[in-house]
Amino acid sequence: MRRRHAAAAAAVGISSSHRPPRAGRTSGTATSSDHPSRRLSATTSVDLNESEKEKTKKPPICTADELHYVDVSGSHWRLALWRYRPPPEAPARNHPLMLLSGVGTNAIGFDLSPGASFARHMSGQGFDTWIVEVRGAGLSIRRDDSETIKLSSDKSMLSDIVDITNGVIPENQQLSNGPSSEFEATINGNKEAVTSWDESILVTSLLEVRQNSSLGGQIRELSERLVNIVEEGQRSVSPQLFDLQKRLSTTIEDFQKQLDLIVMYDWDFDHYLKEDVPAAMEYIRNQSKPKDGKLLAIGHSMGGILLYAMLSRCSFEQRKSGLAAVVTLASSLDYTTSRSSLKLLLPLADPAQALNIVPIGALMAAVYPLSSRPPYVLSWLNAQVSAQDMMDPELYEKLVLNNFCTVPAKLLLQLTTAFREGGLRDRSGKFSYKDHLHNCDVPVLAIAGDQDLICPPEAVYETVKIIPQHMVTYKIFGQPNGPHYAHYDLVGGRLAIEEEYPYIIDFLCRHDVT
Repeated sequence: MRRRHAAAAAAVGISSSHRPPRAGRTSGTATSSDHPSRRLSATTSVDLNESEKEKTKKPPICTADELHYVDVSGSHWRLALWRYRPPPEAPARNHPLMLLSGVGTNAIGFDLSPGASFARHMSGQGFDTWIVEVRGAGLSIRRDDSETIKLSSDKSMLSDIVDITNGVIPENQQLSNGPSSEFEATINGNKEAVTSWDESILVTSLLEVRQNSSLGGQIRELSERLVNIVEEGQRSVSPQLFDLQKRLSTTIEDFQKQLDLIVMYDWDFDHYLKEDVPAAMEYIRNQSKPKDGKLLAIGHSMGGILLYAMLSRCSFEQRKSGLAAVVTLASSLDYTTSRSSLKLLLPLADPAQALNIVPIGALMAAVYPLSSRPPYVLSWLNAQVSAQDMMDPELYEKLVLNNFCTVPAKLLLQLTTAFREGGLRDRSGKFSYKDHLHNCDVPVLAIAGDQDLICPPEAVYETVKIIPQHMVTYKIFGQPNGPHYAHYDLVGGRLAIEEEYPYIIDFLCRHDVT
């Protein structure tokens, strides 16, 4: 474990895996010669000027061919869609492919590097591939319709909170250094638009702003519970984590200090399901124009949960989902029968609800040095992400430090219903999303990793067994003597491209019919 994750002291810069523009094209803007007429048509947006403006000015962090935005009706959000165009030599496909990532993550997990890119591999197989960044994730934008967000004139102080919450280490900067002093809350030159990537809006609205003494107590309670969790997980690991509580408390308190600079917002799982995903699907459909109007979809972790919930809701409402086939990676609607490590996080519910935030990126950044460097007191955390020898150390580091962000407590609180009798429920608590999967009419491939501690195979099967047998295929990757697959190995593991990706592609091709 130590050998695999002993990463270099310098953090992997977020631009280290930037893919150069292909010859003959402007970065982020496809040319018509790239897309033969036999392939899915790539039309421009209804608002041509706005679409072209967004595509041609994608930031360097976006390694896709194009960056698109779609407005979510009835909200302040514009979702970021990373598009990967199939190369001319790729086989023709009938449907575009939508990728949905896990809770509190952005698009980087699907595109870690040119040689380890789930999205790029799928586009190379001919699929017009789109990664959806839901509200609060990655480059998604929130526009304040009342007044421009007033940011602190102390850019260095704001950079502190940006880097702490997102876990993004500035390029050419050592892990031990402080964050960059340069920060601009702009996107495409528009100072009224703030991106979730910058974390200046990666916090939910505080339901009430408590007195500092009360808030300090809540922060201390949260950090104390975090320490209890990691100590329970490491148990006999020595030396004990004497400074961990101080480390976590400092991280969270630094984060809290700048809450007055953060845009307030508030959402849960149902917002993703009922607003974000439908808006993204409609946009992709209008861009790619499949003949039957359907999409293929792959969801990892919460992304797969969203797809299951969509199929269940559509079945209940007796309407078509608009999906030709679905692949879920390490996803389930019911974790009650499994020994998922996520159960360790349940004690955080009360203090997190008091803060109304869960800074996943901050926490990952805080514990990473203790899991990847001597004396490796938190090395057991590595197995939550990747199995032994399944991920390149630099890519592992990039994933941990750049893929996670802050999420609303109410989102996680709704997801905790998946650990209770009846499985995941809607926000009202009255609708169980697993109750109507028995009428599923969309082919499903459900994949599990043999050493996935977050969503173990038994959790995946708990959902699979509800779906009609002729509509579902269940596959576990990993062998008794290795190699093994943990939670993120199903997306970016070293052997996934040889063992798992072909299996997924074969399933998609069998159902890529009109």
